[in-house]
Amino acid sequence: MSTGRLVSKQIPSTAASDAAPETSARTKIIDAPLHGIAVVLLSKLRRAYWHWGWQRIAFGSWWPNTTPGLTFMKTLGSGKEGGFGLMPSLSHQGMFCIFDSETEANDFVNKSALIARYRDRSEELFIATLRPASVRGSWDGMTLGEGDSLPADAMLATLTRASIRPRAAAQFWRHAPAAQDSLADAPGCLLAAGLGEAPVLRQATFSLWRSTAAMDAYARTGAHRDAISAAWKHQFFSESMFVRFQPLSLQGTWKGQSFD
Repeated sequence: MSTGRLVSKQIPSTAASDAAPETSARTKIIDAPLHGIAVVLLSKLRRAYWHWGWQRIAFGSWWPNTTPGLTFMKTLGSGKEGGFGLMPSLSHQGMFCIFDSETEANDFVNKSALIARYRDRSEELFIATLRPASVRGSWDGMTLGEGDSLPADAMLATLTRASIRPRAAAQFWRHAPAAQDSLADAPGCLLAAGLGEAPVLRQATFSLWRSTAAMDAYARTGAHRDAISAAWKHQFFSESMFVRFQPLSLQGTWKGQSFD
């Protein structure tokens, strides 16, 4: 696993507003893998709060340095209906965060003003706290420290993200629809969401699986296997990261399914 370098922007002194951050920022540099706990949030916002959600996507990866233990954050858009594809969603979005400790991650989920706003403004909201188990690659130069491997019968979550080379975008999107359609119908897949930092070129997938065996069966067969083979053969990605997580807690609903 490579060592990552993260340049993350933080707002000095006071907390940020719901909209844009202060323009003055300081830089924090991390030269080693981040060891900690991940939080993944998926939201379907009520129509009255779509504008608030768009502001979150535009500015939400800036955060106040008063957030205890927060070392990495991405506020992400989603595809139509929270799925995959080139059509962006007006209502669906996500967030990915890393915290130094499980206590700080839980405090953020259960006590922070930001999560309270999402709860009030969402038709559906899913939140997972996760411990990294295996990691390949990096995200904006950041990589995660690995934990214990997961047994074949253990529930797991996965995050796949990639920066797609512009010259390879058309080829990538020719392979993606079949792979993502097979994911939604894969035996043992409990949840799948398409996410992204930017249209077309910076994409991510979050999924939750009944067992590692079920996830491995999906990964090694059919359209997904073909898409991954093509990606490596033709060097579609300038950067990518794939993480398997041990779920620590799941809460909320997503596409009518309760995880409480």
